Amino acid sequence: MNALASAMNSDAPSLFSGINVIQTMTVFQITGALLAVVAVFGVINYRFIKLPDTLGITAVGLVVCLGISALGFYYPTMAVVARKIVTQIDFADIVFHGLLGFLLFAGALHVDLSRMRTQRRAVLLLATIGVLISVALVGLGFFYVTQWLGHPVSLLWCLAFGALISPTDPIAVLSVLKGAGAPESLETKITGEALFNDGTAVVAFVTLVGLASGANEFSATAVAIDLLREIAGALILGVSLGFAASLLLRGIDSYPVEILITLALATGGYSLAETLHVSAPLAVVIMGLVIGNHGALTSMSEKTREHLFSFWELLDELLNLVLFGLIGLEIIALSLHQHIVRLGLAAIPVVLVARGISVSIPLFALQNFRRVNPHSALMLTWGGLRGGISIALALSLPDFHGRDMFIGVTYLVVVFSLLIQATTLGPLVRRLNRR
Repeated sequence: MNALASAMNSDAPSLFSGINVIQTMTVFQITGALLAVVAVFGVINYRFIKLPDTLGITAVGLVVCLGISALGFYYPTMAVVARKIVTQIDFADIVFHGLLGFLLFAGALHVDLSRMRTQRRAVLLLATIGVLISVALVGLGFFYVTQWLGHPVSLLWCLAFGALISPTDPIAVLSVLKGAGAPESLETKITGEALFNDGTAVVAFVTLVGLASGANEFSATAVAIDLLREIAGALILGVSLGFAASLLLRGIDSYPVEILITLALATGGYSLAETLHVSAPLAVVIMGLVIGNHGALTSMSEKTREHLFSFWELLDELLNLVLFGLIGLEIIALSLHQHIVRLGLAAIPVVLVARGISVSIPLFALQNFRRVNPHSALMLTWGGLRGGISIALALSLPDFHGRDMFIGVTYLVVVFSLLIQATTLGPLVRRLNRR
């Protein structure tokens, strides 16, 4: 004990000086350090691991952070300073007020709306009814898991967990589907659902958190009105701003200015949607669909279209790398005690089973309208990837008994989704296509 105390005392000056340096870092310095770390992760993955860039960077980040945590037993200063650096990064704010608008706009920009129309019933059902079914099933399943493992949490909070983990992440899905070789109809279903299900999930999450924390009283009418306002308002705003931007683009033949207009649309449109209390993610998706389909055909020259789409494709890839690098780094800031790991491992099958049921019911309902691929339910289940949005929602939870547990469980489900489901999705799709 005396040796440990003397070691801690000897580390104290460097510990305090390290923390003081971190506290004086500017946003620019933190951003520079973050980009440098993610770039190093990318090099390590490219040279040695050779996974797809986004998944490899996440994996390298996890390994490095686990290594730092292990070294923390011998060098406590290192672990404390590393955790302080990561906790300086507001993950939820970066996702919701930094990366999400750009990434959703870029994803929607490259979606062929004519293909999406052919799957509109499936996309609508999966993004609404399917999400709500998943919220209920995950919430109930996780409620019984917490009881069984001796860490009970109220049903309302478990339903809130169901809401934050149920929406598939369009960022993760789009980055993986590019090389998965999925049938066109299935790719359209997965992509469309991932782009549109955030509105349903966020409204459910906010409502359930309000009920669980006692801030709101349940009212089916109020929930329905909120959901209608969020979705209908986002549709109206997204279409209006998308067509307005298309008109601006029509009179200009300068691709730098046109790129600037789309950047302003993705950021300003997202901010305006939040100000008007409508679904900002859904509004940005609609804007991207309008510009990528109507605007690209009627308002751009071939040269401008080529430059603009190339710019957004590059920006999409770069910001994806930053986001997945952040996911890898976040483990340092988490408290992953043994009981949280056990709960996380038990939550994974609960989430997968709930996902399977929540996609099977809408697909079964659609059989009367069109032929459904017999393997669609399995591929949609395994292709329902979770990512940064779920982690950001978990980190936005208010303080309550079990908050740290929910964050840790969410992180473990997301890591399983990205490192196991995402890396095996392509082989699964190819195998099922041969049958």
